[in-house]
Amino acid sequence: MKCIIWLGNPWQKYEHTRHNIGYRVIDFFRKEHDFPEWKSSKFQWVISEGMLYGEKIILLKPETYMNLSWESVASIVHFYKLDPKRDILVISDDLDMEFGKIRYREKGSSWWQRGIQSIIDCLGTSEFPRIKVGIGRSADIPVIQWVVSNFSDEEECALETLFPIFVTRLASACQQEKI
Repeated sequence: MKCIIWLGNPWQKYEHTRHNIGYRVIDFFRKEHDFPEWKSSKFQWVISEGMLYGEKIILLKPETYMNLSWESVASIVHFYKLDPKRDILVISDDLDMEFGKIRYREKGSSWWQRGIQSIIDCLGTSEFPRIKVGIGRSADIPVIQWVVSNFSDEEECALETLFPIFVTRLASACQQEKI
């Protein structure tokens, strides 16, 4: 069993913001691989469970602010007795990567990403796989405003092309023994 966790802010006002690129990728992934609709749980997440390459995959969207992602991650890790090094994959935005780039890491620091840092603090380790999706950085707009700003029309068009690429890379990561 593998769990793919997407970081973002769950409320509609954040739906198309840079911070929520992970939520948008997971929605595309869920539809592309015919996973069922999202279900709420007693925990602070929504999930969709399906099979991919003969293995059960749980897609999870925390229903907390990005900076409190640890609450949902801790719950799912303990509930399903997951090994963070093998069984989870966290997807988040990365301000310091060029827009549209993606990078896979098996472990590492959070850099500036507070959602990732909250997970590291909760699990007591930085050794869990993650995929970072570049959202770029603005020279003119403060970081806090930038990450909750919407993508430009040009970037939205680019995302339509990029989402299938992201989903293919993600499905590829799921085939590995360790995510």
